[in-house]
Amino acid sequence: MSVRRMDAFRLSAAILLVLSLFSCGSAIQFPDSHLTRKWAMQMQEELVQLIDNETGIKELQNIFLQFRQYYNVKQNDAKQLVENAALEIEKFLANRSTALKALATAAENLQMEHQWKDDLEVDDTIYYNAKDKFDINDNETRQNRLKLEFKEDPDFRRPVSYNTTAVHIPTDIYEGSTIILNELNWTAGLDDIFKKNKADDPSLLWQVFGSASGLARYFPASPWVDTRNTPNKIDLYDVRRRPWYIQGAASPKDMLILVDASGSVSGLTLKLIRTSVSEMLETLSDDDYVNIVSFNNSAKSVACFKNLVQANVRNKKILKEAVQKITANGTTDYKIGFKEAFGQLSSMNFSRANCNKIIMLFTDGGEDRASEIFDNYNRKKEVRIFTFSVGQHNYDKTPIQWMACNNNGYYYEIPSIGAIRINTQEYLDVLGRPMVKEYDSAKTVQWTNVYVDALELGLVITGTLPVFNKTSTSKDKNKAQSQLILGVMAIDVSLDDIKRLTPHYTLGPNGYYFAIDPNGYVLLHPNLQPKDLKSQEPVTLDFLDAELEDEVKVEIRRSMINGQEDKKRFQTLMTSQDKRYIDRGIRTYTWTPVNKTNYSLALVLPDYSVSYIKANIVDIITQAKCKYHSSHSHTFIKELGIIVSCPQRKEAPGFHPESPLQPLSISHLFLTP
Repeated sequence: MSVRRMDAFRLSAAILLVLSLFSCGSAIQFPDSHLTRKWAMQMQEELVQLIDNETGIKELQNIFLQFRQYYNVKQNDAKQLVENAALEIEKFLANRSTALKALATAAENLQMEHQWKDDLEVDDTIYYNAKDKFDINDNETRQNRLKLEFKEDPDFRRPVSYNTTAVHIPTDIYEGSTIILNELNWTAGLDDIFKKNKADDPSLLWQVFGSASGLARYFPASPWVDTRNTPNKIDLYDVRRRPWYIQGAASPKDMLILVDASGSVSGLTLKLIRTSVSEMLETLSDDDYVNIVSFNNSAKSVACFKNLVQANVRNKKILKEAVQKITANGTTDYKIGFKEAFGQLSSMNFSRANCNKIIMLFTDGGEDRASEIFDNYNRKKEVRIFTFSVGQHNYDKTPIQWMACNNNGYYYEIPSIGAIRINTQEYLDVLGRPMVKEYDSAKTVQWTNVYVDALELGLVITGTLPVFNKTSTSKDKNKAQSQLILGVMAIDVSLDDIKRLTPHYTLGPNGYYFAIDPNGYVLLHPNLQPKDLKSQEPVTLDFLDAELEDEVKVEIRRSMINGQEDKKRFQTLMTSQDKRYIDRGIRTYTWTPVNKTNYSLALVLPDYSVSYIKANIVDIITQAKCKYHSSHSHTFIKELGIIVSCPQRKEAPGFHPESPLQPLSISHLFLTP
């Protein structure tokens, strides 16, 4: 090692000598190009020699040639690899979809068979409340509450009980109300389906039913908050505000929020409007598009957006901040406000909203019905109008009631801050009715964007399926159903489980898989590493932000969103693993859709990862094989720089973990890095 260091010192001294010659003034003649080239070639040779000595590359080459008979050089078939991985992900998610459909069908049947009771008492329904104190020694129990014993579970990373489900009821909802008591009654029958799904597939994680009333029932049971660690934590969770529920409860929509900013809405009314609009934004998902327009005797967008934008975390934050800056002045002119609203909605040409176009009007009331505007812009009632009378006042509410009723919408009142949360999400039930009518086509499992699980599973995606009220509204069972959505059924999938389906052992250090959803957000990528895993916001990292953007990657993103398959080899910018340097390199991107989902999977390979070394199975390896094994687990043994993958032994009579290894018929080899 000292000799190598001496070589490095000699090289450094030579460079310093050359530099010192240039600093001696005009007495020394500047070297010509021939001499400069000679020096450069000499420096190159010495640098290469130094690197060879330090890295031991020649010794590695000799080892490769010496043991050449034990392995072959194979080629990575990128297309085959990515298709195989996509198929494994498809099968994995299909199993969850089957479990979801069983749950949704059971829920609809249970609710249809349930006899509604107006006289239910709180103590009539026994259940485990997830917000009860998590303390086995706690003697404070209620007559209708189960008291469970929990055990730490490595899959869920928290204490759970597989004996029953847990129920979570939002803090602002009275658990003794007639609606909640009836839902507690009929949803109790879901326990058996939850347990059967878990028995059929032990790898299932959280199974949840989120009700339109706010009740959530999930399996296995687990305390919502561990009061031993966070005794004073306030629970603000409402299942209806979770990303998976919002995405599963309604189709994509284009929403224009119209805010009355006339002088009459100043003071408390303006504060209520600001809060109401912010809450309304929280009912939107990344599948939706939105903008906010304020109006008085003129109309303008409150933020920098001139048209509707995707309702992602970034854009909603900008809109919320802009709403807080709205000031009240001038007079109310509904015609001007609605004209701008219809104009922005008609300019949309890239959303997936289909027929769900909505205008949400927040106002304190007015005298004008603006009927001529609706005659000109909404004669076919293609845009639904929802109106909200905000604040406590004596203004005539008839005009805004007429606007809603004559444009397939609904009218709501928000007299105080306590009414905001409930009334700003009621419209989701209305939008769910077309889904109930189109029962078969709406019964499609949707997979969400990445978000942080509320029960500490980390990053997850969730499969969702709407649950419809199939109860007939008349005595004739063949007539129309109630057209109400009961809630959303959901099953969580950890991203760690998805990663295990994309093997990397032949890809080299810089080969990797990534996957994106229809919005271009990644659910798999080496750079998907959020710092705050306690945030309630969705984890939205666009593919073009996960990598250094260029025109080719923009095309790849578009092609993947459109569900196409293709491959491209091109030169692109890339960052070093420590994120300190940027370099150029050749990469081959190969992608394909994950069938029966809305995801797309890609494999990225540098040129030097196209080939890999595969070890041969030879006599020397048979001495390291195992006698007892199962087909799904492996033990790894290191021998002369080679790792042998060997199935684990089953526990048999007389089995001891220290017993010697015996030959088997099949094993696999991997060269250690």
